[in-house]
Amino acid sequence: MSRLPPLRLLTTFEAVARLGSMREAASALNVTQPAVTQALKALEDHVGAILIDRSTRPARLTEAGLELARATRDGLDLIADTIEEIRTSTGLEDQRLTVACTMGLATHWLMPRLSDFYARHPGLFVNVQVPPTDLPQIWPGTDLVLRYGRGTWTDGETLRLFNETVCPVGRPALVESLLAKGEGLETAPLIHVRTVEARHWEGWTDYLARRGLPKPRGPSHIFDNYVQAVQAALDGRGLMLGWRSITDTLVADGSLKPWPEGAVDLGTAYFATVAPAAAKRPAVKAFVAWLGEGTESALAK
Repeated sequence: MSRLPPLRLLTTFEAVARLGSMREAASALNVTQPAVTQALKALEDHVGAILIDRSTRPARLTEAGLELARATRDGLDLIADTIEEIRTSTGLEDQRLTVACTMGLATHWLMPRLSDFYARHPGLFVNVQVPPTDLPQIWPGTDLVLRYGRGTWTDGETLRLFNETVCPVGRPALVESLLAKGEGLETAPLIHVRTVEARHWEGWTDYLARRGLPKPRGPSHIFDNYVQAVQAALDGRGLMLGWRSITDTLVADGSLKPWPEGAVDLGTAYFATVAPAAAKRPAVKAFVAWLGEGTESALAK
């Protein structure tokens, strides 16, 4: 057995120790509480000691837990400080920035646009991180995050990028065939995205309920991310819920066709949140200014 447990277990434990609650840690990490519980049990198995006294309410760290919490916090701080020192020593601190966002947004919205940013700022470099969650957080080393929601975050200055809407989309031939047959969305072949990390995105059942339509009962294809779902839609395997951030370009070039009068405004949007420590860095300011050229409103209130 390795002397060190997986870093995921240590970061989960550190969040529980810092916040004093498994529920709060689960919310901060954007995972389920059972996932936190499983991570803590795995860490205890690795260490060979009980780290949390679960007989108390709320649960408290044991002596072993307190000792490991101090070491974990010191270790993570040392790692973050070392990374910053390396960046500075290599002369890239003022030229590089790190952005975190979902896989779908990175693939279909951000990456296709980065060539324009590089053309305007040839000396800068953008690192794009795709964490395994649909709501990226500002971790050490992250300069800003792009995320979907209502703009209520308080961990940095937040800029609204664009309002998000959802509309069923599919290959033009498929949409036209379904309409010609008089088939509705509830009986059409549907492409679903289902994963515990995608808790902030509405699915087909939610969408149909908003439209006052019955629950889906047609053929289903289920995927665990939107990149796979888009490819399935392009292959003509069914209709997917097309989010503006993911399928707008494909609709514009005719690869996908929206369902007539199917768009729904959920009152949500995509936002960029800048880490306070990074707000004054020239590279970050240039990137935020570039993002802001296409925004639909000023800084979110």
